Amino acid sequence: MKASEALSRVTQNIERAVVGKRREIQYVLVALLCQGHVLIEDVPGVGKTTLVRSLARSLGCDFRRIQFTPDLLPSDVTGVSVYNQKTGEFEFRPGPIMSQIVLADEINRTSPKTQSALLECMEEGQLTVDGVTRRLPRPFLVLATQNPIEYEGTFPLPEAQLDRFLIKLRLGYPSLREEMTVVERSRRPPLEELGQVLTADEVLHLQQVVKDVHVDESVLEYIVRLVQATREHPDVYLGASPRGSIALYRTSQAIALTRGRNYVTPDDVKEMAPLVLAHRIILRPEAQLRGGGAEALVEDLLAQVPVPAGLRSHAARRA
Repeated sequence: MKASEALSRVTQNIERAVVGKRREIQYVLVALLCQGHVLIEDVPGVGKTTLVRSLARSLGCDFRRIQFTPDLLPSDVTGVSVYNQKTGEFEFRPGPIMSQIVLADEINRTSPKTQSALLECMEEGQLTVDGVTRRLPRPFLVLATQNPIEYEGTFPLPEAQLDRFLIKLRLGYPSLREEMTVVERSRRPPLEELGQVLTADEVLHLQQVVKDVHVDESVLEYIVRLVQATREHPDVYLGASPRGSIALYRTSQAIALTRGRNYVTPDDVKEMAPLVLAHRIILRPEAQLRGGGAEALVEDLLAQVPVPAGLRSHAARRA
């Protein structure tokens, strides 16, 4: 089975439970292919949790949910060593992070100290408790949800935590017809009927396949120029780091694979740039007051940074 066909099957299966969000589903699969993580920021009730649960069912992966609250401790996430009186030794009791797909629900409702418990897990695929390092299961994907910052009782994610998320996206409200379908399906929730369409081993194979998607040197230069432009813009206090360049490179490969191509085009880069770069940019206070936000700034940069001459014709020849 071709990679694009396998990914299409997963998308169609999730769409049985998540209505009208094909593009967002594909972006989550992009993060999975890149071994990255997703931050979904949106208001309650638009299907964030349903999306994550549907993905886990479609892949037959272990799934755990962590409900982040102000009193949650780091050990509630990673696990803790408990003394066994019978054996006279400490035994490790794993926390919910020791799963393949983890839903970090309302991550911005807990303290930065507890949020930081995810840093090592998300970056290195491992956790260290009491000096002992343990590998996390593979594939490993964290999908965190958060309410918009203006909601009461939330803690803005630290920059280091935001940078660990490969992409940040929003689901948005459904259209009239989509919401009618959602309401109609609520009589018999389709989530419980979803079956597995891919195995964990097949996902691991796809994670290797995506690395072979060709990126022309001129496309690579275009990617790096875009990221460097975020550091040079007068409205930006802190631009995207080289990790942002790597993230844009990898996600461009993955979105090309989902579209059935073995090469990256400038349009792939343009599609992924706002999702990959916006949450890595800190605007100056005066720019924040003017409004628009980091996503609008990335869109402006996409219009300003020229695509290298001959890039489109080169991609056409490869087709």
